[in-house]
Amino acid sequence: MPIYEYACSACGKEFEKLVRHSSPAAACPDCQSSDLRKKLSAFAALTGSTASANDLPGPCGSCGHPDGPGACRFQ
Repeated sequence: MPIYEYACSACGKEFEKLVRHSSPAAACPDCQSSDLRKKLSAFAALTGSTASANDLPGPCGSCGHPDGPGACRFQ
């Protein structure tokens, strides 16, 4: 079940909506308008609401590869 991001053309409110196959058409939670624009959104590679760049692995200990441990042949 995907989560879509919308922007309401009538009032400018931006919101997310979990969409099931049987879901009714989306409407703005503020003004109830159905004049919505689906926003282009990227998927989340990290989980949790506090995920940040600090959660990414550090450089490889042996060669310094920026993608972290296991990214290169030197282990």
